[in-house]
Amino acid sequence: MGSLFLQKGVLVWLFLFSLRFICGTTAQGTVFIDGKIAIGRIDKHFICATLDWWPPEKCDYGTCAWDHSSFLNLDLNNIIFLNAIKAFSPLKIRLGGTLQDKVIYQTEDHKQPCVSFVRNTTEMFSFTPGCLPLSRWDELNAFFNKSGASIIFGLNALYGRSVHPDGLSVGAWDPSNAESLIRYTVKKGYDIHGWELGNELSGSGVGTRVAADQYASDTIALDKIVQDAYKNSETKPLVLAPGGFFDEGWFREVVNKAGASLDVATHHIYNLGPGRDEHLLEKILDPSYLDGEADTFNKLQNILKTSDSSVVAWVGEAGGAYNSGRNHVTNAFAFSFWYLDQLGMSAAYDTKTYCRQTLIGGNYGLLNTTTFVPNPDYYSALLWHRLMGRNVLATSFPGTKKIRAYTHCAKQSQGITLLLINLDGNTTIHARVDFNGTMLHRRKHRHHHNHRKSSIKLPRSSKIASNTREEYHLTAKDGNLQSQTMLLNGNALIVDSSGNIPTFEPIYVNSTEAITVAPFSIVFVHIPYVLLPACS
Repeated sequence: MGSLFLQKGVLVWLFLFSLRFICGTTAQGTVFIDGKIAIGRIDKHFICATLDWWPPEKCDYGTCAWDHSSFLNLDLNNIIFLNAIKAFSPLKIRLGGTLQDKVIYQTEDHKQPCVSFVRNTTEMFSFTPGCLPLSRWDELNAFFNKSGASIIFGLNALYGRSVHPDGLSVGAWDPSNAESLIRYTVKKGYDIHGWELGNELSGSGVGTRVAADQYASDTIALDKIVQDAYKNSETKPLVLAPGGFFDEGWFREVVNKAGASLDVATHHIYNLGPGRDEHLLEKILDPSYLDGEADTFNKLQNILKTSDSSVVAWVGEAGGAYNSGRNHVTNAFAFSFWYLDQLGMSAAYDTKTYCRQTLIGGNYGLLNTTTFVPNPDYYSALLWHRLMGRNVLATSFPGTKKIRAYTHCAKQSQGITLLLINLDGNTTIHARVDFNGTMLHRRKHRHHHNHRKSSIKLPRSSKIASNTREEYHLTAKDGNLQSQTMLLNGNALIVDSSGNIPTFEPIYVNSTEAITVAPFSIVFVHIPYVLLPACS
């Protein structure tokens, strides 16, 4: 046993030693963390992913990237798929997407035929209306119960309306078909976390749009149905809307007019442009592109703060690059730079949940569309889920925007978790951490109390040494940012032959050591030996 620990110690030392001698320059820096108060508080289960309606015939730029990933035809018996969801315990899953406003829900009386989507380029979104069979809804809910998923279902908000030539959908929403699905769901005892009205009909809309005043009235109508359908239930699902792109005036009107009927304001993010963009990788590594979305988060946060309601913000769908993403970019290691930065930034603006487009499907899935094997972003999401707690701390790294820094109170443990993202391919960063004016590496004596500038408290006991932290270094295989294999502390993350998700083993580092952030790498740092007021 002693030799095993020695071998592990040598391997850890070699890994850390190798980080210091990666080609390029080195730089020193300080991460400043304000632990006095939390600047945001995320949901207990922040990570969310989507399942879409797109059939195999959905193609973009000559590439058909969806295969059988629609929740109408997805293989619910795949063991990797089951294990990938169960690993989150639970994973929020939002069912919806572009075609949701063309879906009819089969009713128990079977008055209408239940037909599939058919490709037709003369139709809006190039597909005819389709149908959700109740038998498939039963199968999906059995799977969701087995996997422990928490479901948000996107309802057809165009039912009963007419679309004018100028793109405006007029008339009130006809909720009768949606109500039949909701009441069937309640009768069957299926657990739904939330019902969301519509997809990308806000502002100028995608394909068509609905006026804000009408949308607020429709949201109130949905809430009345949910309240009545669940009147004998212990809990009521959330009512979410509009599931569209942020338009400040439109969102403000809906939030104010819907009032208490709306629980969550959801918005979508595709800030990198089309998936066909050959410069997509450059955008992902450009801090100015990453910073651009802060304006949306800030404006939505201000709308919610100044409203009389208790509405909170979610990112309801975010794929970064629209039209299915780009193969070997949005499903490769490089996209974790964008994805984790989005998670950190949105949380800092008090976003409660972040739904990634997609769990599976297109070129931006957390899982490979045909094999179900996790892509790098799946592991980034799972690490976030396990390490980042609810309270968000103000964090900065002065000197360069190519180091992205975010801190949360730790999840299910003492201390904090720091996330560092290095967008620089040539510079290794040696980072110290400063809490309220006291450098972390100076705090190596456990019982030394002369720290007048700091409000940090030390826990009295720990399973590991009181001055030891846990680090999770994420890098691309062979240094190739377009690789679909992610390394954790130098070891490839791969499912085993039984379809089991790999475990995450940290390396343990003494607090006197600076945090080494290699070029083009990501580091989660769990620091258990500091207790900040914001985390108490």
